[in-house]
Amino acid sequence: MFAITGITGQVGGQLAQRLLDEGLPVRAVLRDAAKAAAWASRGCEVALAEMDDAAALATAFAGAQAVFVLLPPAFDPTPGFVEARRFVAAVSSALRTAPVPRVVCLSTIGAEATEVNLLSQLQLLEQALGDLPAAVAFLRAGWFIENVAWDIEGARATGVLPSTLQPPGRAIPMVATADVAQAAATLLREPFEGHRVVELEGPVRLAPVDLAAALARALGREVTVQVVPRGEWEQRFRAQGMRHPEPRMRMLDGFNEGWITFDPQSPRLRKGTTSVQAVIDALVHRRA
Repeated sequence: MFAITGITGQVGGQLAQRLLDEGLPVRAVLRDAAKAAAWASRGCEVALAEMDDAAALATAFAGAQAVFVLLPPAFDPTPGFVEARRFVAAVSSALRTAPVPRVVCLSTIGAEATEVNLLSQLQLLEQALGDLPAAVAFLRAGWFIENVAWDIEGARATGVLPSTLQPPGRAIPMVATADVAQAAATLLREPFEGHRVVELEGPVRLAPVDLAAALARALGREVTVQVVPRGEWEQRFRAQGMRHPEPRMRMLDGFNEGWITFDPQSPRLRKGTTSVQAVIDALVHRRA
């Protein structure tokens, strides 16, 4: 039995479906009972648990041969990462109460960064599970290509792709969620011992200009990158409803300044196979 948290999200959903397609038993760990029926109809066993409820999570994990851990996203975290610390404490407690032979945690590029930023929330998870007496894999994924979904309609209407990643020609590690799900499925199934870190990026590194070119092909119109100056970030993010934009700004600084990245020579680095064009074509088709 494979217990999957975050199953209603992009990575968790694709991961669960891959396991189901292989005839493997899946336990969907959901917070929302209203969404349980859809996964039950696909053949999943269902367990209801909030991600900050250690007792419910322990029950959901009990008897599983492997657990996939995905923390709820907190894009506007309270100072001190209060929300993430609550989730991390509950998950850590649950995994110790209901011993599981193998755990795969979705982590992130930059989880080892010494500068505090938005991605530090996953560093907290890695630290909390650092002494877990189980085989644990931290899957550090690059920047999701699917993040461009927020900009599709604007690019369709104006031909402009605003970018806080800069300069626009600087490539960084990006990856498709399909590749993340595939890597997670492999790690859940393959036997390993101890703790390990796996880094994952797509087949090639991508820059904002590459995203714009793929959008142009998918939309059938010219799309150009418009750099958003750093001095405008805070006002822009607050206008979007953020109350605490500093962690997000520092994350972007990390990518732009190069202290959030993968070493291309690292033996921990794996590469996915899904192209940026395949991802963006699918996103545009979905929104058509």
